[in-house]
Amino acid sequence: MSVRVRFAPSPTGPLHIGGVRTALYNYLFARKNGGKMLLRIEDTDQNRYVPGAENYILEALKWVGIEIDEGQGIGGPHAPYRQSERKEMYRTYAEQLIAAGKAYYAFDTAEEIEAMRKRLEEAGADAAQYNAITRLQMTNSLTLSAEEVQQRIANGDPYVVRIKIDPKQDIRFKDIVREWVAVHASTLDDKVLLKSDGMPTYHLANIVDDHLMGITHVIRGEEWLPSAPLHVLMYQYFGWTAPQFAHLPLLLKPEGNGKLSKRDADLGGFPIFPLQWQDPATKTIARGFREDGYLQETIVNFLAFLGWNPGTEQELFTMDELIEAFSLERIHKAGARFDITKAKWFNQQYLKGKSDEELAAILEANNNAPAVSHDTLLKVCHLMKERVTFPQEILSETAFLFETPTEYEEAIVASKWNADAIKAITAYVEDLKIYEGDFLADSAKAIWAAAAERVGIKMGKVMQALRLAVTGAGHGPDLMLTMEILGKDEVISRLEKAISTLPQV
Repeated sequence: MSVRVRFAPSPTGPLHIGGVRTALYNYLFARKNGGKMLLRIEDTDQNRYVPGAENYILEALKWVGIEIDEGQGIGGPHAPYRQSERKEMYRTYAEQLIAAGKAYYAFDTAEEIEAMRKRLEEAGADAAQYNAITRLQMTNSLTLSAEEVQQRIANGDPYVVRIKIDPKQDIRFKDIVREWVAVHASTLDDKVLLKSDGMPTYHLANIVDDHLMGITHVIRGEEWLPSAPLHVLMYQYFGWTAPQFAHLPLLLKPEGNGKLSKRDADLGGFPIFPLQWQDPATKTIARGFREDGYLQETIVNFLAFLGWNPGTEQELFTMDELIEAFSLERIHKAGARFDITKAKWFNQQYLKGKSDEELAAILEANNNAPAVSHDTLLKVCHLMKERVTFPQEILSETAFLFETPTEYEEAIVASKWNADAIKAITAYVEDLKIYEGDFLADSAKAIWAAAAERVGIKMGKVMQALRLAVTGAGHGPDLMLTMEILGKDEVISRLEKAISTLPQV
């Protein structure tokens, strides 16, 4: 059987990074097995629909590098892939269950249901549910005559369709991640399958769509595990073969205690969404990994390891390597701690591996490039890529390249700016002024060494003072390459300013 998986998000806001991991695992599994990846938009809860969320989902998947074979935004033989556009079809299947005695009409008002729950709570019931016991005390097609039911429907009385759970059975299924799962049907309630507005609930829509779209494996978050027995039962009711299930572990707070939330991300100072998101109602902006400077390769590698490992010491993977190594059997049962420090480490590794051209292109694409020549920008990238975590830091950490220092690090002035430093730097200025060759890092170093030797001062002894005079700080990236980027005339200007500005000792 050809593998077919699906990612089925709801357009209720920005896509959580946990959802991106679910999509990634589906994608890796499909590609590993030569299968297809489908995208379905589950928008049956119209009250929670957020404008722009669907486009956000499509853009986020594209940025991460998850290629959709069939579905929303792509098309395919099972269109439409937006559930709200499949509304009437779900009613047909709900009525099929009713005809088979596996579901029923329920006309209860919200007030009647609340009263029922209150009675159960006052009686000390374990669970205040609409189930095999309580349904016989409610207003539904199991307690009304067929004539009364038809009359109510004809009158336009609002109703829902509920599944009819047979409480005298065990429901068992094998989850790829969690092995055998067994639940007694008496613990389940009669879930709503079709709402009063004619829209299906998730339970009905996803079962019907997965069957019609030929989904072979349902790979989804652990939060859906409690619903899985109901879904398995529904497949039995319809007489369909259920797909194989794999429920992924939760993403946990950085400290490992409890489910990761947006509040945790806000407190920890890191994003929880792949892309920046502006709420269409409040206009508030939520940070995105992309805009914060995380590379696409980083997110793929970081998310892949949140709940899975290859069983080797290798940590850095291309997408193709992940596809080759991935298997559902190596997914962990326990929750995965969201260690943002590890994500930063991944970003450092991938940034170091970028060519100067690639980094310059990133800065230019994000409108972060300074008003310098492309060749100069390449040199800046080369200077900084071993020292930063995010591309934008290449510029924020090199302000000294674009602005002559107006202040000097006081501790370095006090400890390193002395008579020997002034003597050596003055000699360096003299030699630079008469130098006519190309001013490169090697030549800058050779002239400096010769000038220091000429005045009898060890070069290393006054190197930090030279850096201070050029950049205003005592520490930083390669000084000779920094001077090459600045150019001979700017270096001379800065050295002369430092000699005239800093104390004469």
